Amino acid sequence: MTLIPALRAFARTFCSDANDADDLVQETLMKGIANISRFQSGTNMKSWLFTIMRNTFYTRIKMANREGPGLLDCASSRPATAASQEWSLRSQEMARAIEALPDDQRQVIVLIGVLGTSYDDAASICGCAIGTIKSRLSRARNRLLETLGETSPHDAVITPDVSATAIRSDEAVV
Repeated sequence: MTLIPALRAFARTFCSDANDADDLVQETLMKGIANISRFQSGTNMKSWLFTIMRNTFYTRIKMANREGPGLLDCASSRPATAASQEWSLRSQEMARAIEALPDDQRQVIVLIGVLGTSYDDAASICGCAIGTIKSRLSRARNRLLETLGETSPHDAVITPDVSATAIRSDEAVV
């Protein structure tokens, strides 16, 4: 149960709509429970579930592409609706900047910058080398700085709390 907020945040990197993200989390958890015998004790449960989620999402995309265009609305094609709470302008700017990142960069910035996942785990989840993760993270950070009009990392006000708020704008932050 403690992984559900992290799963929801990661699902939002794939789906801009909160309901679609929740459906993806639910499907991920169902697959995880159904395949718990395949989980190797001593390994990271969060990484295992994130990998299931990523694979589930890409399987959905492949199936939707076979069926025809426009059948899968979870591909971040819709803008996220504004939350009922009044968030700061900076959080809204950050949310838009993160949303505008390419999928691979958005996933890495959320995994490492927001959820605090290690580079090793992020590489495992994304199915690529650690060097690729570092490169994507660097490009994502630079693009965020550029989008937000910052000139250097020291000028930027990019904190995990702001990023987490941007990703989870539909949830109340305690």
